[in-house]
Amino acid sequence: MSASRLSCSVAIIGSWLALAPPTSFAESFAIVNARAYTGEATEPIERATIAVEEGRISSVSANGASPPGARVIDARGGIVTAGLMGAGTQLGLVELYSLKETADQAVAKGPLGAAFDVQYALNANSTLIPQARADGVTRAMSYPTGSADLPFSGLGALLRLDASPDLLERPKAGLFIVTGGIAAMQGAGSRSAQWQLIRNAFDEAKRYRLSDKVRGPRDQLLNHLDAEALQPVVAGHMPLAIFANRESDIRQAVQLGKDYGTRVIVYGGAEAWRVAGLLAANRVGVVLDPVTNLPSSFDDLGVRADNAALLQKAGVTIAFFVPGIQQSHNVGTAIREGAGVAVAHGLPWSEALKAITVNPARIWGIDDHYGRIARGQDADLVLWDGDPLEPTSAALAVYVRGVAMPLDTRQKALRDRYAPQHRQDPWPPAYH
Repeated sequence: MSASRLSCSVAIIGSWLALAPPTSFAESFAIVNARAYTGEATEPIERATIAVEEGRISSVSANGASPPGARVIDARGGIVTAGLMGAGTQLGLVELYSLKETADQAVAKGPLGAAFDVQYALNANSTLIPQARADGVTRAMSYPTGSADLPFSGLGALLRLDASPDLLERPKAGLFIVTGGIAAMQGAGSRSAQWQLIRNAFDEAKRYRLSDKVRGPRDQLLNHLDAEALQPVVAGHMPLAIFANRESDIRQAVQLGKDYGTRVIVYGGAEAWRVAGLLAANRVGVVLDPVTNLPSSFDDLGVRADNAALLQKAGVTIAFFVPGIQQSHNVGTAIREGAGVAVAHGLPWSEALKAITVNPARIWGIDDHYGRIARGQDADLVLWDGDPLEPTSAALAVYVRGVAMPLDTRQKALRDRYAPQHRQDPWPPAYH
């Protein structure tokens, strides 16, 4: 970090520390002199005033006036964005992947397939949540990765990463399915059989009635728990998130949505660029890994680094996630770095920011109140010390629905304990 940037960061931090102590309630305040990337335009609003009242944004404008009586916070030209959204995480479900009693993202046996619901395991005290929040993540999709009845993984939950004991923004937000080579071999044994079983499950769910839990058709494959879980999907009320990387599987996913009147979201989408026009025409959003550029299996032989750029250019709504350990650990750093990688391969900067703010909100149907800096939106705001798509940048302050969040993390506590000489260092920025 340059001396001038560090000096600027310290000055901004001092401004926030003096003027914005954390609160447990939403208050009226105005952020002034901000460079606001609203998610509604390509260019930022310079010298923006963002007014917040009762947890919502009441106005945003260049050189705007602060509401009477509101506390004024000077951003000193710093970048302000909406809170980031992790479109594919295991936050609240996994603490350590290597320690089974801390990993609740999948079920290996029992009757639960489509009915497996992650909401009951969510741990608001996970040490990984403050870390994600300190890096600007204020909302997240936490999804299941497998059930005893493949290809169904179960029901994901939308999370709000405030400091309350209740993480749930929306339970049962979407049904997840995993398709492709390895998943097909573990389940039906054939990719074709996998898609047949998915369609059969949908057909049985459409015919299912509550009385069937006592006496269903003799040849029905679904148990009543899974049949009931599929009801909002086949009725068109719940989106279907399908992990698919190969072009043929992506085409099957799109056709499934058309045939059953179900809104489909493609996760993975390594070869989605091949069918960008089809996805755009059918308004199928894609949540992809912007970092991957080499195949890891026969399903993603066609992966390419400019996948995100090609999809966005074709009009596909894209969002980012980074699979693996980053789905729980360092979620914010991973998606910000991934967005920067996408920019390096042709995606416009403003579109990359949308892919970790407004786009995942739009894909998961919460953009009516979250994802943009606009009047009426929840005041999920992040002030950055530099470019948010640079991994070395950091959040100076984070608000969730107008409430200032503490930025203390386990990592910072360990630093202060074992390297106390750095306790007062201004880097990384701390918001006390």
